Amino acid sequence: MSAFGGGAKAGKPLEGLVVVAIEQALAAPLCTGRLAEMGARVIKVERAEGDFARGYDDAANGEASYFVWTNRGKESIVLDFKNEDDAALLHRMISEADVFVQNLAPGALTRAGFDSEALRERNPRLITCDISGYGTNNGASELKAYDLLVQCESGLAGISGAPEACGRIGVSICDIGAGMNATIAVLSALALRNSTGKGSGVAVSLFDGAADWMSIPYIHEVYGRGAPKRLGLKHPSIAPYGAFTTRDLNEVVISIQNEREWRNFCERFLRQPDVATEARFSSNTQRVQNRDALDAVIGDVFASLSLEETLARLKDAKTAYGQVRSVAQMAEHPALRKWPMTVNGRELQMVAPAVRAPWDEQHFSDAPALGEHSASLRAEFSAIQIGEPA
Repeated sequence: MSAFGGGAKAGKPLEGLVVVAIEQALAAPLCTGRLAEMGARVIKVERAEGDFARGYDDAANGEASYFVWTNRGKESIVLDFKNEDDAALLHRMISEADVFVQNLAPGALTRAGFDSEALRERNPRLITCDISGYGTNNGASELKAYDLLVQCESGLAGISGAPEACGRIGVSICDIGAGMNATIAVLSALALRNSTGKGSGVAVSLFDGAADWMSIPYIHEVYGRGAPKRLGLKHPSIAPYGAFTTRDLNEVVISIQNEREWRNFCERFLRQPDVATEARFSSNTQRVQNRDALDAVIGDVFASLSLEETLARLKDAKTAYGQVRSVAQMAEHPALRKWPMTVNGRELQMVAPAVRAPWDEQHFSDAPALGEHSASLRAEFSAIQIGEPA
């Protein structure tokens, strides 16, 4: 086990740290993938058929996009913790670990003898991170918790989409959020261990993360005048703040945040300065109440302009805007940073990590093949002796 926080710092902040993960799909692999990017050694424990995310698609040079994104730089071992010998091997691996992460169904590891609290009793410096769908010991704990299901259960889908239909957020946002929250939790527990010398147990759920993001709609619903309605690409409480279509059928979202910006927009983009002081549009409250009329005035101007003309006028008016881009257009965005990664012998240009840091390597290590490191890991941990729980 590493002495995290002690002695001279290595090139990456988590070098020397050992993470053992029994993980699948997205939330836990994303967490441990971030830890691997920070220098941790991550040992991924898989069953014989492998992490089921390996089979989601073949978009990444024949491999699954989900898998290569979240598992780069890890080691893979295949074992069956229900088998006595493999269970003993897993205990030896965990005895040498700093962090143990798991996102199996509630109770699955406890029944197999790998309860997080019991593991910390064996190893007081161990940090355990349990990731679940809905937490434990509540009426929803046993529900299966795939991303879209949690988007629906949390109310997130209920405020997303157009007026006529709810909409799914276009990426697995609840899984991703849980993975990010788990990363924060593990790093916080490592910082606490650095000052106390003791490990701790942390837990996150997909639902908790989604519910946290729903705080504003929740407050409006429970204490205000009701949750926001679905408005598609329009803001529920600011106007104008939404999408408009140009003559050549491109969509552009504009955002007005204060009255100075509103006056500039009317004068320099609409070229109708009197609209700024018209009673229906003279404050944000009035503009929201008269949104349909407002959108008609703005929409007519957009419809008369090409995209090039629209962007030129918006820049002249100093109006904040964003083009509604396709994924193909996003892939060519001037702000997009990419790093290479080799998959099946061919290079992929992957999206670079969101955090820019001095330990960046400007490339990604490969994601492991199923059981790629089984033999070497079994040999490494075969002779380790562990004691009984304290």
